[in-house]
Amino acid sequence: MLTLSGALRRAVIAHARADHPDEACGVIAGPAGSDRPERFVPMTNAERSPTFYRFDSMEQLRGEEPVVIYHSHTATEAYPSRTDIAYASEPGAHYVLVSTHDPDEVEFRSFRIVDGVVTEEEVRVAEDDPAGDPVRAVPEPE
Repeated sequence: MLTLSGALRRAVIAHARADHPDEACGVIAGPAGSDRPERFVPMTNAERSPTFYRFDSMEQLRGEEPVVIYHSHTATEAYPSRTDIAYASEPGAHYVLVSTHDPDEVEFRSFRIVDGVVTEEEVRVAEDDPAGDPVRAVPEPE
C-alpha cells in the first residue's frame, strides 16, 4: 500500500494537468532506506511527448531514493504500458500513474512493478497537517 499526503497527491495531479498534452514525470523522494515519500520533485520530460517520458539526465537525487516514480498518460487509462513495464528499474518504488485524458475526472493509481510483473496497490491518502502544506519541493538537499 502507498501512503502519501493529500498535498503530495494534489501536487502530482497538478503537474500532470499542467504538462498536458505531454506526459508529466517526476518522483517523490524519501530518505535512503525508507518508504516515506516526502520531497516532491517534478521533472522535465526530456522527450516532450504525449506518449513517452524520459527524465532529464541533469535532474538527479542526492542522498535520497525515489519512493514514488510518477508519470501521466494523456490519452489512456492510468495503467502501465508495455514500455512502462520494460523501463521499470526500481523494484522498491511505487509507480504512480495519473490519467489526464478526461479533464473532469482524476484517475490516480499506484503499482509495484518487479521483474515485469505488475501489481496494483491501494493508495491511502493521509490527512494533511492543518498547520501547513507538507509538500517539500526542490531544491535538493545539500
